[in-house]
Amino acid sequence: MVQPPIVRLADVHLDMASDAGTVNILRGVSLDVAAGEIAAVVGPSGAGKSSLMMVVGALERATSGWVEVAGRDLGPLDDDARARLRRDHIGIVFQGFHLIPTMTALENVALPLEFAGRPDAFDAARAALQRVGLGHRLGHYPAQLSGGEQQRVAVARAFVGQPKLLLADEPTGNLDGATGKQVMDLLFELARAEGTTLILITHDMALADRCDRIVRVADGLVVGDERPDARAGAVAAQ
Repeated sequence: MVQPPIVRLADVHLDMASDAGTVNILRGVSLDVAAGEIAAVVGPSGAGKSSLMMVVGALERATSGWVEVAGRDLGPLDDDARARLRRDHIGIVFQGFHLIPTMTALENVALPLEFAGRPDAFDAARAALQRVGLGHRLGHYPAQLSGGEQQRVAVARAFVGQPKLLLADEPTGNLDGATGKQVMDLLFELARAEGTTLILITHDMALADRCDRIVRVADGLVVGDERPDARAGAVAAQ
């Protein structure tokens, strides 16, 4: 049986107030993302990529249109219900690491599971950190970790709850090239192994080409949707 898309957007608009008046950030986005798919979202700065991710991640409420994530219509959900949806189904990795500086790596990763009332929070966090190669850094604080290590902690935290959907917004933006590649290899490896849907916002077309699908956004609209393997096949056939 064909499963329904894990993300469904229909004619989604997002308007934000500014000193110059209302700004139309998303102007009618319609998009489906299948379960287990790895999709890159690309486009120029200011195109609406991060805002699209915030709407999908239930961090921003669409002004109009329909947003469904993991089978839930986000429209009627209040802030508490949205927080529970994120806790239960969504992992997020930002460009900034967003670790709590007064907590160790282990405590940072265990925190969302503690909020969820999981009695095995620290055991699961320990396993997640070992999986990203940081089993020897459990007791270290963020300031004692390199940028790449901090982002690995953030990746472990995003995956520890076994989310159905992972959102990554320029996750290597603060890292050097070699470290960024290691983090992205890890993200792809974990997503493939877990069958997690990954939506990756990136400016790096080499990264986008590693995804199942490339969604192009410009001026708050989806202006392109292609599959790198299909494009490569078309080029090879010429």
